[in-house]
Amino acid sequence: MSGPFAARETVKQVEEGHVLAPKFDANGLIPVVTTDFTSGELLMHGYMNEVALKKTIASGEAHYWSRSRQAIWHKGATSGLVQEIAEMRIDDDQDCVWLRVNVGGNGASCHVGYRSCFYRSLPTGDLPDTPVELAYEEDKKIFDPLDVYGDAPNPTKL
Repeated sequence: MSGPFAARETVKQVEEGHVLAPKFDANGLIPVVTTDFTSGELLMHGYMNEVALKKTIASGEAHYWSRSRQAIWHKGATSGLVQEIAEMRIDDDQDCVWLRVNVGGNGASCHVGYRSCFYRSLPTGDLPDTPVELAYEEDKKIFDPLDVYGDAPNPTKL
């Protein structure tokens, strides 16, 4: 690690110390959960690499690593739905980041147009012999992705 990140030296230093020593996975990524600062609603899950984490800390706005595009992604740079950091936390062993954000624009965080990327639920219980049926928990989109992003192909790889 360099700059604002300390080397990971001992379990005690990582778990109870006072310095940031993030643990990135084998691909150089750390998972990030993002929630609305006011409501606590889960908005999205993403990843950061070292550069994205540094940019997020320095700017006070969420930057992620897009695995599908293999590039840094400043959330809201295209859509105007910038995620302003109200609070940023790291878990006990410093291998997961939690962002509590205020979202600009209309408050949506999902590129599909819903407020949250977690707009569907799935049942639990006995597994059916056919694909599990998802239920929509958000009944309308907050914005039309075509109006915001144009007819560019969806950046997510299947």
